[in-house]
Amino acid sequence: MWKNWGYNAKNNKKVGVEIMEEERLQKYLAECGVASRRKCEEYIVQGLVKVNGNTVTELGTKIVPGKDTVEMNGKKITKEQKIYILLNKPVGYVTTVTDDRERKTVMDLLEGVNEKVVPVGRLDMFTSGLLLLSNDGDFIYKVTHPKHETTKTYIVKTRGVPSEGDLEKLRHGVKIEDYVTSPAKVELLLKDNTNDIARIWIQIHEGRNRQVRKMCEAIGLSVIALKREGVGNLTCEGVEKGKWRYLTEEEVKEIMNA
Repeated sequence: MWKNWGYNAKNNKKVGVEIMEEERLQKYLAECGVASRRKCEEYIVQGLVKVNGNTVTELGTKIVPGKDTVEMNGKKITKEQKIYILLNKPVGYVTTVTDDRERKTVMDLLEGVNEKVVPVGRLDMFTSGLLLLSNDGDFIYKVTHPKHETTKTYIVKTRGVPSEGDLEKLRHGVKIEDYVTSPAKVELLLKDNTNDIARIWIQIHEGRNRQVRKMCEAIGLSVIALKREGVGNLTCEGVEKGKWRYLTEEEVKEIMNA
């Protein structure tokens, strides 16, 4: 019997759910961040893993997390507490864990977070808005891989006012470098022909490097400001710029089950 900890965002307190199920050893090792499941299988066969002090080489071995002691190369292996964070990123921070140019990173904004987390996808230094961070590999994969079609919603302020034909190009996909973007949902929120400025709502499910900026450039617009408004049904509502909160259990489930 063990407890898988999560968070209740309403009061920012830990909540636990008791779990009694057995788990395959290689799956447990992979979820602890040792390596991929296939690589963990190799470690087991090579005799590098011990369960309760005994070397195990059978891939069918099952354990009860929290009850059985698992070691690899003499080091105890334990599951990390899974953390899910929503950050309202300001402009001026790079989306990396560390930066060799000593620029401010999004990690500098996570005051009070002691667990090791990584950004879920990227927002460039000059883009603001919703950024998720986690240490749950399955969650990160679900949000970032295009095949899962998790939507990302942006508001773009541009120099240049697009025509309806330009917007249709974005909706159907535009060529960027060596690929064509998937169809996007696009709406013109504001056009100011006098000052040659527009504001556009764009929703995509991909997340390639600087994709929204490049999409706008592909139809002759330059981006003045870019903000990510949402990921799936998540928004920054109630979260001040530069601040963060934990996702609720329901929010995590909604992303994972979408």
